[in-house]
Amino acid sequence: MTALLLDVGNSRIKWGVLDDGEIRRTGHISQERIREKGLQVLTTRLPRRVGQVFVSNVAGTSFATRLSGVVGMHCDCDVRFARTEKRGWGVTNSYTQPRRMGVDRWVAMVGAWAEVGASCLVVDAGTAVTLDAIDDDGVHLGGQIIPGVATMAAALSSNTSDIPLVRPAPGRKGADLQMFGHNTAAAVREGAQNAVAGAVDRAIRTLQSSAYDPEIVLTGGDASRILNALSETPMHRPHLVLQGLAQMLESAS
Repeated sequence: MTALLLDVGNSRIKWGVLDDGEIRRTGHISQERIREKGLQVLTTRLPRRVGQVFVSNVAGTSFATRLSGVVGMHCDCDVRFARTEKRGWGVTNSYTQPRRMGVDRWVAMVGAWAEVGASCLVVDAGTAVTLDAIDDDGVHLGGQIIPGVATMAAALSSNTSDIPLVRPAPGRKGADLQMFGHNTAAAVREGAQNAVAGAVDRAIRTLQSSAYDPEIVLTGGDASRILNALSETPMHRPHLVLQGLAQMLESAS
């Protein structure tokens, strides 16, 4: 089975080709560039010869419709979209209305569970940062959603008169006195990055105090900014959503 996998987020689209059980030919493009140039800037980078297209999409139904038509024509095959379920692939969703959970969170949990098969905390650090805890039986304990590093910085700029828009910087290893910035830009950068890392660390401590020993599975475009700042060394899986899509396809075949 050869399948094109697409992880459509708010800030960028990632893709990979599932071929003989392996995800190959990965790439990504920003949503900003697609808005500027149109979807053809995406399709020129995608393969044509695939048996199917499977998508995790959180960019809205209108974008999904456009994407389905353009990519379906490019690949000459049907485009299918993953949906959040109450249970499946070893994971049980805690949401009373599962479809209200972003499908990227669900697919990421499926991918993490397929690899870990035990208690884990799935952290997706992007425009928003999501944290989802799973117990040793694959039961979703619940989640958190907080603003991402860039989102926090942008909010400070747009809601204050004296704080400029600050671009996030690469993360530093560990926690030391350098976390205290000597100018406003540095203070914003450090504050946003430490807010995210601190939220993840608190979630880890809470799970540990409740007798869980979770594996930390980290993904998302901002993962590198907090990767070395966490109290526990995480499993860094940049293509976790693609891994989850692959698991869904392979389990159904």
